Parts: sequence; C-alpha cells; structure tokens
Amino acid sequence: MKPNSVVNEIIKAEYRIRKYIYETPLEYSPYLSLLTGAEVFLKLENLQLTGSFKIRGAFNKLLSLEEDDCQKVPITSSTGNHALAFAHVMQKLGKSGIIILPKTTSKVKIEALSPYNINLEYFGEDCLEAEIHARNVATKINSSYISPYNDLQIIAGQGTIGIELEKQSEKLDMKVDAVFIPVGGGGLISGIASYLKMNFPQIEIVACQPKNSPVMYASLAASQIIEIESQPTISDGTAGGIEPNAITFDICKQVIDQFFLVEEDEIKQALKLLLEKHQWLVEGAAGLSLASLIKQAQHYKGKNVVLVLCGRRLGLNQLKELLQ
Repeated sequence: MKPNSVVNEIIKAEYRIRKYIYETPLEYSPYLSLLTGAEVFLKLENLQLTGSFKIRGAFNKLLSLEEDDCQKVPITSSTGNHALAFAHVMQKLGKSGIIILPKTTSKVKIEALSPYNINLEYFGEDCLEAEIHARNVATKINSSYISPYNDLQIIAGQGTIGIELEKQSEKLDMKVDAVFIPVGGGGLISGIASYLKMNFPQIEIVACQPKNSPVMYASLAASQIIEIESQPTISDGTAGGIEPNAITFDICKQVIDQFFLVEEDEIKQALKLLLEKHQWLVEGAAGLSLASLIKQAQHYKGKNVVLVLCGRRLGLNQLKELLQ
C-alpha cells in the first residue's frame, strides 16, 4: 500500500472524527532540550480521550461502519488501550461488541473496561495470538473484526495526529526535523508518517521499540514478517507479534528512516524523567520516544524533535517498580 493512499483516508478521517476527539497539545520541554541538545517538543496523546491515541482509529473505523449501515456485532482484540477506545466508541454509538484480550493483559487496563457494557473474552499469551483468534471468531460468526492496527481506517484515524502536528508546528513557526514514534504493530507510525512524509518529504521518521520485543524491527531487517520470542517489557502496549500480511509492514518499509531499540532500564529512566520534570505519568510505550532520543542524542543536536507520548495507562505495580 502506498502512503498517498493512506493520506487520502487520513483526510477523510479528519472530517469524520474531529468533533469526537481532542486536539492534544504540543508542549515544549526546556529540560529535555537542555539534556539532549535538541529542541524537544512532546505530543501529548496521553491527554487524549480514554488515555491514548487509540480512540482516533477506533472512532474512524466504527463510524465508517455506521456510514455503511453495517449491522454486524464488531469484535476486536487488544492489550488494553485499543480495547478501551473500542468500548468507549461503542458506548458513544449505543452499540454492543466483543473484546478478546490476551491473558497477560495488565490488571489496570482490564479494570478500566469495567464501566463499559462490553463483552470480554480472553485468549492467548500475547496480542498476536489474541488477534488471530479474534479474527477467526469474527469469520466464524460472520462478524466485523476491528484490528488494533492492521486496517486502513484504523491507520487513517491515527494519522490525524500528523494533521495536528502540521497545524501546531505552523502556529509555532517551527520546522519539525524529526518525529520519534513508538512502534508495536505499526498502526500509529504508519498513519503519522504517511501524512508527514507526503507533506514534508525531508522530515525524519524515527521508529522506537523495546529491545525485549523488537518484532517490527526484526521483520523489517528480514524483509518479511517473522515470529520471534518476546521477553517481558514495561512497554507492554508495543509487545508481541505482528499479524501475518499486516498492511502496516509494507507502509513501515516505505516511511521509516531510523529504527532504534532501547533497553528496559532506558525506558524506565525516560518514564522517571517525564514524571519528575513534567509531572506526566505515562505508560511504558510512551517512554520509548524519549529513551530513544536520549540514547541517540548526539545525532539530533540543534534539531527540532517531536516525541509522541502515546498513552498514560501505567499499572500500580509498574509504577512501584519504576520508583524503586
């Protein structure tokens, strides 16, 4: 799939979902700028509805089904943030649905779903196993499967962040040199990067992933989607495998300029800095961007850099571990 096809859908998504979502702030960080030598701006998707960027894609996909007058009960799977977004949108639309979660989903993310009238089922040890099972169930009962990332409307919804960055950087009279984006299945980076690359070809798109679960990194290196064993990571929102034939893989091949892997201690240190210096309590995946910049700071001195903070849901046990 070509990025220009994605951009056309992003523009449609902007008109479709704008009234339902927040335009999240782009905040300058004096401390992180001094620390890294770059001019650092934080894109605060941790302040988005339901606590992460996932609401964008969920609204775009489910509203598009409404436009098509689809009466099927949708099914999805997620490690948590996509599930919460899905539940929120279904309640907003007055619909019901099914969420299939990995058995390893953190307690805080499961508890976040409790206020919603949504059916929860559990399968598998990671997001890939749950996704494949959910898709099979949807096929079996002739329903609509809503992928967390492997869907053009989901990608397009996440890509509306790119539109906001364009507007916000213009307002600041600032040319963005690089954008650091967390990567799991690739839906977030596929959307943002497709839009920004189309409008600002010289911009550098930096993908960030934990070394303990580098599935997209390894797949791109192998020029095909591969299965590798993931180790535990505080960045649980990006952990696990990639669905076979995921459209995000081909998009990532075209739009990613740099790909950095970070250690667990580096992610935790980034989370501590965001908490201490900005009072932002964010989830592990949101620490990937800052951890990657700190690790590679010498390459970005004097450049205008945007770090996407993708979400805020950090479990109490994770927080205790972080503060020890």
